[in-house]
Amino acid sequence: MALAELDDGFFRVRFDRLTRAEKRYLRAMAELGAGPHRSGDIAERLRMTVTSAAPLRNRLIAKGMIYSPAHGDTAFTVPWFDGFMKRILPKMDA
Repeated sequence: MALAELDDGFFRVRFDRLTRAEKRYLRAMAELGAGPHRSGDIAERLRMTVTSAAPLRNRLIAKGMIYSPAHGDTAFTVPWFDGFMKRILPKMDA
């Protein structure tokens, strides 16, 4: 019940602000788990170079969706957002 309320409200509001490419980036992160994850691992999941994925990562940091706890690491700012991404986008091709 509480998870459904988070999905329909708190998580959904954040999700709806994202572009398709940003959703794909977060979905790739979700595949790796709660995090933090190396930026290179996320880019690899997206079949991108770290350099080409960097603008997406930077936009998501600016939007407050992710942060960098250490150089080269990326983590969700909101606990359980990885699970939400898996529920809302069951397949990687967002």
